[in-house]
Amino acid sequence: MGERPVKLEIRNMTKLFKNNDGVRNVNLTVYEGEFLTLLGPSGCGKTTILRAIGGFVDVDEGDILIDGRSVVRLPPEKRPTAMVFQSYNLWSHMTIYDNLAFGLRIRKMPKKEIQERTRQMLELVKMSGVEKKYPAQLSGGQQQRVAIARALLLQPSVLLLDEPFSALDAKIRMQMREELKRIQQDLNITVVFVTHDQEEAMAISDRIVVMSKGVFEQIGTPTEVYDNPASRYVASFIGEMNFIEEPDGKVIAVRPEAISLVKGEGQGRLNGVIRTIMVLGHFAEINVDVDGRNFKVFQPRHISDTFAVNDRVSLTFDKYHVF
Repeated sequence: MGERPVKLEIRNMTKLFKNNDGVRNVNLTVYEGEFLTLLGPSGCGKTTILRAIGGFVDVDEGDILIDGRSVVRLPPEKRPTAMVFQSYNLWSHMTIYDNLAFGLRIRKMPKKEIQERTRQMLELVKMSGVEKKYPAQLSGGQQQRVAIARALLLQPSVLLLDEPFSALDAKIRMQMREELKRIQQDLNITVVFVTHDQEEAMAISDRIVVMSKGVFEQIGTPTEVYDNPASRYVASFIGEMNFIEEPDGKVIAVRPEAISLVKGEGQGRLNGVIRTIMVLGHFAEINVDVDGRNFKVFQPRHISDTFAVNDRVSLTFDKYHVF
């Protein structure tokens, strides 16, 4: 990403609320055409950062620059950003066309250009033909597509998305992720995305910022964060992980897919008994009891089919981390 121009820069930003929650001394650089995700549990500060970029909360200290210009004193409507909320925020009394055209009319755009750009954007989000419908006549997934189209019509320098798919069911959520990533790549737009769903973050991000209590625990590509977690917190938050507390105070962390099983005892690092085998499509989750501790192991189907509940097995770690 370093070779791309800087699109968004946050410098030493602090925003604290009356209960002392918020973020302190945030520094972040986002590059042109990058899909960056702020990932963390509720209350970690990710939405505060997003809303500060969009101008929906005032910062206490620091600066926010977009395309090299400070926007920290500008109201939301004057910033080169557009925000998509979890709740869609479509106007229920307006048709889909009027919802989309509203922002362009405010900008005094010619009627024919509004019609053409609206048609193109609905086509882009695969929603052609819904112009005369009202939001209540659309499904949740369809409404969210319209909300994204409305934001994109404003041609923002930075598109902000605050957990936009969390209200959708799992299958629709997955489809929407794929659509959003396709649109983002086709248009080469810069996106800052907020989610608490680590699978979602891994699937669509160029880089992930893993947050905890207002602090950046790690910034990296999905592969970097998954394969080389910077802390035990990151290791536990991203993907599945088994932890072993060592007598010297160190903690060994090993992914379920990085454990190999062999029937019998004594051949591996640990010995245990298989308690459950759950087939999850092309792989199986095998839970092994090792002296009262549960180890989660992922194995390909052709291997998992050779094991049975109550088999005694030894565990070998192909890769692990020490914290």
